[in-house]
Amino acid sequence: MRIRETHRPLYSRSIPCPHTADDVCTCSPVLQDTPDSLKLFTEGDDLYQAMLADLESAQRRIQLESYIFSDDEIGRHFSAALIRRAQAGVDVQVHIDAAGSLFLTSRHLVRDLRKHGVRLRRFHRWSWRKPLRYNRRSHRKLLVVDGKKAYVGGFNIHRESSQTVFGINRWRDTHVRFEGLLAKQAAQLFDSFWRGDLRWVPATLPGVSSKLMTNSSRDCREQLRCLLSDMFTRAAHSIHLTTPYFVPDRRTQRQLKAAADRGADVQLLVPRKSDVKLARWAAQATYAGLLDGGVRIFEYLPRMLHAKTIVVDSNYATVGTANIDYRIFFLNYELNLFTRDPVLCLDLLSQFTKDREDAEEIHPVKWSRRFRAGRLLELAGWLVRRWL
Repeated sequence: MRIRETHRPLYSRSIPCPHTADDVCTCSPVLQDTPDSLKLFTEGDDLYQAMLADLESAQRRIQLESYIFSDDEIGRHFSAALIRRAQAGVDVQVHIDAAGSLFLTSRHLVRDLRKHGVRLRRFHRWSWRKPLRYNRRSHRKLLVVDGKKAYVGGFNIHRESSQTVFGINRWRDTHVRFEGLLAKQAAQLFDSFWRGDLRWVPATLPGVSSKLMTNSSRDCREQLRCLLSDMFTRAAHSIHLTTPYFVPDRRTQRQLKAAADRGADVQLLVPRKSDVKLARWAAQATYAGLLDGGVRIFEYLPRMLHAKTIVVDSNYATVGTANIDYRIFFLNYELNLFTRDPVLCLDLLSQFTKDREDAEEIHPVKWSRRFRAGRLLELAGWLVRRWL
């Protein structure tokens, strides 16, 4: 069945977020700083164990989205669990990205899932009639079980995130588990995306501390960009930003420097070991300007850092699938949790501090003396930043 997508392309001509007279972003949800049932995961083995346990408990429905679903030790564990529940009569839907899983999800795995009753789709497969569409990927990672329990974050389903399988060099990532009304809205977000309504966003209910947000909505085609912009603009004391791919547009760079100029402690944590070298070079092309503007930059040393988190003023945070780059602003489909839950905000801040202990700070004077070859690589990365 052909799915009709109710959206228009996201390019530079996108309609920006409407603003009120006092320049407050109307995309930003009104959240309360009340505790919620949120659990943070920073180790893949712990996360996968919890997800598989929830899958086995499913009675009615399983909804799974992943950018990467590898046919490896981890992927086969999930595949077996999904098949068992499908054979038990549970409605199992799996939505994977066609490009992200192109060489990782085998035909055998897909056939096996479908053969045993799993409804599987690949998002934006190649089409000669719509070749430009292939550049717009679903980068979302979401699991919902019975509309009651859900997960969102940066972890893909692959061996690279498991210490048991991949060893001490496993990727450092972050995921969150939640229940209740938020999980119900996660199920609704999955349904809308599955049927091709790519811009639907649930209403913000009064009295909640957290909300799931996509990077575009019917009201604002640059919703996530507006939300992050609002976070940086409102920061009074601190910004702690962790991202694996830091390729910011000029507006984001200006806002981070403006926050530092206001006296906020702005700290950026990125990996030194990256799986995309061009993205690392593009990130380094921004270092000099940010350092001059008072932003502190740390490079995480032990392994690949894949977490995507931001904590502002210790009481407002976001965690999810969005990096800080052009793809999340204008091309990809993303899903982030925005929260004022005090426990999760402090847990994310504590994890940032822990990761920073395994990082090296970039100092302005030393950075200004880097080799000329490095500057040329930075230029190469910056020139292709819009396509990374």
